[in-house]
This record gives sequence, structure tokens and C-alpha cells, in this order.
Amino acid sequence: MYIGQVLILAGTDTSSATLEWAMANLLNHPNVLKKVTVELDNQIGEDKLNDESDISKLSYLQSIILETLRLYPTVPLLLPHMSSDDCTIQGYDVPRNTILLVNAWAIHRDPNVWDDATSFKPERFETNKADAYKLMLFGLGRRSCPGAGLAQHTMSLTLGLLIQCFEWERVTKEKVDMTEGNGLTMPKAVPLEAMCKARPLMHKVLSESMHDV
Repeated sequence: MYIGQVLILAGTDTSSATLEWAMANLLNHPNVLKKVTVELDNQIGEDKLNDESDISKLSYLQSIILETLRLYPTVPLLLPHMSSDDCTIQGYDVPRNTILLVNAWAIHRDPNVWDDATSFKPERFETNKADAYKLMLFGLGRRSCPGAGLAQHTMSLTLGLLIQCFEWERVTKEKVDMTEGNGLTMPKAVPLEAMCKARPLMHKVLSESMHDV
């Protein structure tokens, strides 16, 4: 029960922040939004909502989430770790009981590691699957986040439903402000505002719901 409670509490803010960053990126890149909409329509159809069993079919949707987490990791400084023994890492002597903070934000934007590091390009994870293993989204090794799988499934399902059910546009012609705010989970400095219009699928779902009442 304790583990389940921790997963829910730790995953609520981080998941909602990631979805906000993802939607902001899609609104600033309408070509990407159009491409993922086509993927959802082709793979799921236009008469049913996607569910958890459909996530494996939506490779581009998952690439969008990975690219969002690469550029805007909701925990930019991973949880602190402490060395249990003296060790040497790449020539640096690390004494026992040293607290280590990993700057995932900087690693994910390192031009020596990533091609066109600061650009939003979900295609990088389609053309080079190995890029996904460079990410440090949930930590690495035995101390990595136990809720990683749950988080990725939840975000894929939720973002997919938002795109399936609504057409999205920016409230102005100007691009969404992507300035990062302060906080452990790196919120947007300016909360996202967007306009949406129900797609035909949404009308169908609501109509069926009314019949079931």
C-alpha cells in the first residue's frame, strides 16, 4: 500500500506537467500535431477511443513524449544519491557519503550527445531507436524510479485521448511561451492556454453516453 501511495503522489504533478509541456510543443509545431493525429486515426480508427492495449501501435505518439521529456524533464535534477564507498569516476575521486545530483536537463541538451540538441524533433527516436537509451528520465540502474512504466503508459494514453477527441490551436498567432519556471518539477513559467474544438469522435462518444443514461 505504501509503494502504491508513493507512486500516485510522486506521479501526479510530474505527469500533469509533462502533458502541459507536450501540448505546448505540439501547438508550436502544428506539423507534428497533424502527423500524430493521422497516426491515431489510422491505427485506432475514428470511431473508438484508444486504450492501453493500443499504446504499442502508436510509435510516433511515444516519440513525442520522449522528446518532450528530453527537452523538459519534469525532474531536471534527478533525486540525490549518496556514494556508499570511496570511488573514482572518470578521474574524479568521490569520497564515501558524497551526495550526487545529476543534471538531466543539461545532459539531455548536450550537443556532444544529441544532434540539433535544443530542437523539438520526435523523429529522432523513430530514425535512431538507440537515442532512447541516452535518456535519464527516471534515473538509471537499481535506484531508478519504479513508476517509470506506469508514468509512460498514463501519459501516452492521456495525450492520445486529448488529440483524438479535440482539434487544438494556439490562442494567438504567436508561439506558446516555453519559458521554464522554478520548482522541483520544472513547471511552465506561463501556464498553457489553448483553444480546442471537439472532433467527430467526441460527438459520437457523448451521444453514446447519453443513450446509456
